[in-house]
Amino acid sequence: MTIAAILREKGDEVVHVSPQTSLRELVDILTERRIGAVPVIDGNAVVGVMSERDVIQALQRLGAAALDRPVREMMTAPAISVDPTTTLLAGLSLMTQRRIRHLPVMNDGRLIGFVSIGDLVKARIDRIESEAQAMRAYIAG
Repeated sequence: MTIAAILREKGDEVVHVSPQTSLRELVDILTERRIGAVPVIDGNAVVGVMSERDVIQALQRLGAAALDRPVREMMTAPAISVDPTTTLLAGLSLMTQRRIRHLPVMNDGRLIGFVSIGDLVKARIDRIESEAQAMRAYIAG
């Protein structure tokens, strides 16, 4: 299974912010959308990722004043990304090795999706359950 297959099921809507977005605005977006991270896009380029972890680190470092600062000062950069042909297991491996939970999906330098470790784990579990069900049907039939 590839990242492209996961995006077909998940959809390709990507909530994103600009580097000038304030941390306060970002927190509102993460809360309202019930998501854990967004890519930071400048023009057509993904310049970083801003996650809940980045928010906590900024608040610890700068206190409440961080809320009025732009995310470009606090984002994780450069963004580590994958292409749609990346396999599910390669994506999980990359996330584990780099200790990240979100990956922009890029095709020809253009953002086409954003996947979380939860998306990849769900796809893996769904596939394992499907294979087990097929095996049970084969044995029973």
